[in-house]
Amino acid sequence: MEGSIRTRSGSVTGMTEPVKGPASYFPSIEQKYGRPIAEWQTVIRSSDLTKHKELVDWLKGEYGMGHGHANALVKHTLDEDAAG
Repeated sequence: MEGSIRTRSGSVTGMTEPVKGPASYFPSIEQKYGRPIAEWQTVIRSSDLTKHKELVDWLKGEYGMGHGHANALVKHTLDEDAAG
């Protein structure tokens, strides 16, 4: 069973890579602010703002978002857009 481990009780569990980077914030963002990440990305993309800091400050001011959450959303969205 490659890619899995056996626990002390004998059950087999799959090994998954932990989420890293901005995406690690996504579950708490969705829970705290009540919108899916795709919706937040649409909000960011619909803004006339284009610079990272401006977008972060806007999310913080307009939506009451914490700095870490706003930063993670903006970074992920801008990185996705840059990758095409």
